[in-house]
Amino acid sequence: MKFELSIINGKTVADILRPRRKECVDIVRHAYLTHAAGHSVNPDSYFLRFPDKPDCRIIALPAYLGDDTDVAGLKWVASFPGNVQKGFPRASAVLILNNYDTGYPFAILEGSIISASRTAASAALAAYWLNGKARRAHSLGIVGTGFIARYIYEFLVDTGWEIEEVQLYDAAPHEAEKFIKTACRQELHRSVTVASNAESLIRSCDLIVFTTVASTPYITDAALFTHNPVVLHISLRDLAPEVLLQSQNVVDDVEHVMKANTSPHLTEQLTGNRQFVTGSLAEVMLGERTVDHSRPVIFSPFGMGILDLAVGKWVYDQAVTSGQNVRLPTFFHEVVR
Repeated sequence: MKFELSIINGKTVADILRPRRKECVDIVRHAYLTHAAGHSVNPDSYFLRFPDKPDCRIIALPAYLGDDTDVAGLKWVASFPGNVQKGFPRASAVLILNNYDTGYPFAILEGSIISASRTAASAALAAYWLNGKARRAHSLGIVGTGFIARYIYEFLVDTGWEIEEVQLYDAAPHEAEKFIKTACRQELHRSVTVASNAESLIRSCDLIVFTTVASTPYITDAALFTHNPVVLHISLRDLAPEVLLQSQNVVDDVEHVMKANTSPHLTEQLTGNRQFVTGSLAEVMLGERTVDHSRPVIFSPFGMGILDLAVGKWVYDQAVTSGQNVRLPTFFHEVVR
């Protein structure tokens, strides 16, 4: 038996994913449905924290995804917010893929682009299903204009969303201005503006994306959402329980999201129950749960390792087919018992 290891670098990952974003959304959709059918293992994420760097962490996301993917693996992703001030991204990651028959790793991929892409694909998928299966928004509001925000914006426009206006807010105003210059395709929109605060953005947008590094809720006024927008709460800790209790709440996995003081977790602690959760995105896609626009609709995805495996295995297959993987046939030396 061969025990070859492949290395797939970030440029290759980006080159494979960039022109195939619609297909990436389909991969994520299939992974959610495979998980809903019980053909996966997605244990808790493991957080490595540092006493002298309380805002930093490295997270291990182990998982197994069955069905036609049939691969195990681990995403090892670091979040060091201070990197932003140094001019490079907050997050870095590697993804390891393991053969399900032998357990041997067969690929190591640059993981931050895969992670951003699976997050953005999940957001675009949720936006479509929670917006009445329509790819249209009068005003898109983005709170937190970093790396993940850029990927979500690009996935939305590259999968056919029609967006009249874009509003941006970042605690560092220069980051929002930078987003306009480097990420926004201004010719696709009637206007692109920087909001003076998050509250005014929320009041005036019908599709809202939170991609911040907030560790505790700072949006506490449920009245900001009385126009019943669709909210992609990607950063998970922006909204106070009072907001969630006045909304319809869709998650990626109920058990998974009720941890680490996410907004849903805080709401569960406050109420002592999970009755505020409408259901999972997979249940919405399967027609087992429904949402309407009589109240705000909030999607709060914890981020599942199975999505990284699904996208990573797909990228690996594309790289191997096109000969873009770096092969290490002798990486494993002692392979005879």
